[in-house]
Amino acid sequence: MNKLLQTDLLELDSLLEKVKKQGVDYIHTIDDRSTSSNENIPDVLALNTKGIGARETLQLFNERFEPILVSSGGPRFWGYVIGGSTPASIMGDWLATIYDQNPQAINGQGDISANIELETIKLILNLFDLPESFVGGFVTGATMSNFTCLAVARQWIGKTYGKDFAKEGITEKINILTASPHSSAIKSLALLGIGSNTIIKVKTIEGNREAIAIDDLETQIKKLNGQPFILISSAGTVNSVDFDNFTAIKNLKEKYNFWWHTDAAFGGFAACSNTYKHFLKDWEYSDSITLDCHKWLNVPYESAVFLVKEEHKLLQTESFQNSNAPYLGDPLENFNYLNFLPENSRRLKALPAWFSLRAYGKEGYATIVENSIDLAMYFGSIIEESADFKLLVPVRLNNIVFNLKSNQNQDKIDTFLTQLNATGKVFMTPTFYNKEKGIRASFVNWRTSKKDVDLVFDEMNRIISLI
Repeated sequence: MNKLLQTDLLELDSLLEKVKKQGVDYIHTIDDRSTSSNENIPDVLALNTKGIGARETLQLFNERFEPILVSSGGPRFWGYVIGGSTPASIMGDWLATIYDQNPQAINGQGDISANIELETIKLILNLFDLPESFVGGFVTGATMSNFTCLAVARQWIGKTYGKDFAKEGITEKINILTASPHSSAIKSLALLGIGSNTIIKVKTIEGNREAIAIDDLETQIKKLNGQPFILISSAGTVNSVDFDNFTAIKNLKEKYNFWWHTDAAFGGFAACSNTYKHFLKDWEYSDSITLDCHKWLNVPYESAVFLVKEEHKLLQTESFQNSNAPYLGDPLENFNYLNFLPENSRRLKALPAWFSLRAYGKEGYATIVENSIDLAMYFGSIIEESADFKLLVPVRLNNIVFNLKSNQNQDKIDTFLTQLNATGKVFMTPTFYNKEKGIRASFVNWRTSKKDVDLVFDEMNRIISLI
């Protein structure tokens, strides 16, 4: 054995204790850590020939890179819709690394950790009050979840033409209808060979809305003259968190032949709350659903879930079947994730979610969701009352989109956001809404409080007075 490896193995207790202390210190001081990095990026170092060992490597990391890491898991990082990891999910993530499983099979010899993933999917279905008629699994994020669901939809389209697109390639036009898709869905269409410019845009509801106008949707469906199509609906659009009318879509599905995919990356979590779950009425009739766990589930990054109706299991295995793993009969009888999702190799992504779901249950997540929404509503109300800022869209759930009130100040919005983020007190992102520049803040972190909102608003008022 290499001497450095042998030394590190013998000293593993003290090495991990050192990392634990550093991690706990970071978490306990996260409120004070900057949300933006103002440090210089260090030059790249060449690889050391003999190595320096784990202890010296930790020291090198702390000298070179630790200072540039921001408090993205903290209470005032309001960009990218990123949730902070709950204590239980951190435990699960550490153990996922330690046990280092590759969840594929659920029976036989060798690694059968996929059973943990299957149980976690059932917990998620229970959290959202969704039926157990969905087959689900963990992928890296909403992009891969949308990719997985739309790949099965692509295969479904092929079968309506009597073709196998997974084997033969796409030989027919695939019609995509949608109104306000997330960029990850559009990227997925490009990756799948369907094309990101092939979307048939459906009108949105009038009156500052991003949701599908159902009458125009039916008009567009009729123009297809019976051709099959994929509908991408939204359970929480990226800016205004608008929801499509799922009951109306369900009724259309009874009349027309289409695949219904719902992107519920973070808006789906409204189902956790008795107050807001009405936004998702009848979403369970979707053929497939995207959910993002590293958003409102508050687990470490690179965690999302795809859900596909079990009735499409053959289409799913045709899309993802491993070339050296043919199946006979029902693919669920000899289940293996190799045949149900894109990656052959994955870490045990489900474990952090399993820990957090078991630790905090339905009530815990209802509290997280409702606290986030309450804070978004509060932030929206003080912006509305402000002399210097205005909302671009009413607050529907957990996102705020605003800009500067005076028309004379519109050219200052970039400067304002740059200076606000430079304080290190908060991080928000630029956006466009109805062709107007804006700033977006997303509330999903379990640690965020009213104190954080007040602190940020004080900074906003201070900076606007100076520019």
